Amino acid sequence: MTFLKDNNAYDISFFDMDSTARDFSYNREPVRKKKGKVVKIPHKKIEQIRRRKHNPLRLAVGFALSAIVVAVVAAIIYGQVQLTELNQSIANAQEKLENRQSEYTQMQMKVDSKYTTAIVEEYAQDKLGMYKASNSQKEFVDLSSGDKAEVVSDADKSIFDTIADAISSLWS
Repeated sequence: MTFLKDNNAYDISFFDMDSTARDFSYNREPVRKKKGKVVKIPHKKIEQIRRRKHNPLRLAVGFALSAIVVAVVAAIIYGQVQLTELNQSIANAQEKLENRQSEYTQMQMKVDSKYTTAIVEEYAQDKLGMYKASNSQKEFVDLSSGDKAEVVSDADKSIFDTIADAISSLWS
C-alpha cells in the first residue's frame, strides 16, 4: 500500500497543455528532458541531425548493385520466355507428327485393304493375261559338277614381262 502514500507516479503537470506549450514552443529551441536534467539542443543541430547525408560512393555502389540485380532478373525472365516458346514449338511439332502418323496409318490400311494378294492375282490374270508358272516353264540348274577356275593369260607378253613375273614369283 505504499503506492497510496507516494504520488510521484501521478504527476499530472507533464500532461498539462500550458507546461508543454511553454517547454516546446516553436519560436524557442526545443528542450529535451533526460533523467531530471534539462538538455537544450540548438535548432541548427537538430536540422543537421534530421538532414540525411548522402555518400556518393555508397550511392554509386547501390545503383550498380541494383542495376546488376535488375539485369539478372531480366536475363532469367528472358530465358524463361525462350524456354516456354521452345517447349510450345516442340509440343506443336509433336502434335503435328502424331497427326501425320495417324494419317499414314489410315492410308496404309486403305492401301492394304485395296491391294490384297487375291485382288492382285485376279487383276494379273484378267487384265494382264498372266498365269502362275508351271513345271514345264521352270528351268533347273545343276551345280553339282564342282567349281572350276580358268586362268586367262595374255598371248602378247614381252620378254620383259616374263622376266618381271619370274622375279616376282621368287619373292612371293
